[in-house]
Amino acid sequence: MRVIISGGGTGGHIYPGIAIADALKKAFEEINQNIEILFVGAEGKMEMEKVPKAGYRVIGLPIRGLQRSFSPKNILENLKFPVRLFGSLNQARNVIKEFKPDVVVGTGGYASGAVLQVATTMSIPTLIQEQNGHAGLTNKILSRQVDAICVAYPNMESYFPKQKIQFTGNPVRSDLKNLPHAVQSDFDYFNLMKGKKTILVMGGSGGAKVINEAILNGLETILENDFQLIWQTGKFYIDAIKKQLAQKNLLNHPHLFVNDFIYDIKKAYQCADTVVGRAGALTISELTLVEKPAILIPSPNVAEDHQTKNAMALAKEDAAMLIKDNEANERLIPTLIYVLNDENQQEKLKNNIKTFARPDAAKDIARRVMELGKLYPTIF
Repeated sequence: MRVIISGGGTGGHIYPGIAIADALKKAFEEINQNIEILFVGAEGKMEMEKVPKAGYRVIGLPIRGLQRSFSPKNILENLKFPVRLFGSLNQARNVIKEFKPDVVVGTGGYASGAVLQVATTMSIPTLIQEQNGHAGLTNKILSRQVDAICVAYPNMESYFPKQKIQFTGNPVRSDLKNLPHAVQSDFDYFNLMKGKKTILVMGGSGGAKVINEAILNGLETILENDFQLIWQTGKFYIDAIKKQLAQKNLLNHPHLFVNDFIYDIKKAYQCADTVVGRAGALTISELTLVEKPAILIPSPNVAEDHQTKNAMALAKEDAAMLIKDNEANERLIPTLIYVLNDENQQEKLKNNIKTFARPDAAKDIARRVMELGKLYPTIF
């Protein structure tokens, strides 16, 4: 069987694709059959680095998204969009003709729409994996043409044809299931101490300015309360933050680990007593699986404000704390102190968030892919 998985631009589109690929690979190993998987992403985007690290081949298309702000640079980029789109559609057609996939899966991002569009015109079975509770315009348009749609949230009939929908949840890495308790070696990875209450802060691979500012402004308070911190700043903020930490004589503090990216997120989750982050679909899905108390600060700079909707789905069930982006500087540190000092609140958040978990999402999507490829698995 041959499968193309297309998506990227952000981790929220890349890692679900990798999780689906891993589930397919495992399924075919168990039935002693071969599968070949090819990723198609966008040139210069993070999938061109992350996918090969996961062990898969990736091809980049010259596609770029439309820029929403109207700076002279962005206006010029938008004028190039039709040419890039035409080139990407043409290249996608060539890739599909050469690879001859049995099924094409789209996980969102710049390249996904082009590849799915071409695949549907070539009568190749197609599947959309929609991560959010609010579908984007591209997926809504493509939903009329694709064969199957796997969704992360119930009640998506207002966006997609009901007969095509399968509620699977979002696929996440299999090693986050049944997360063991942290041991000293896990804390050693971050040069921190076992036994201290630990905060994990994540703002995505690029970083979140508001979250970083709130943590930086409240760092002395965090440390004075005898908490320790694992802090992923994002690549755009690490240099400035390290400079400010050095000015405060905190850069080498024994209760602080700071880096642009956390390469072993499993260890970070194991060590964390509570997690601060945005409310992207991937973050939400991971948090439901690792069962950690979470303080979510949705990004306002996303289509249709879908992160707020993601976070509200948890907050209304007391499964996470929700802080608005413009209130983070005022409310984040007091909320952290409250959660970390209240064992009952921690237990309530943990018990409620795990009810949202869909641990077999990747396996369920892999099963649907195999069915579309006319391979009806008996191993699931």
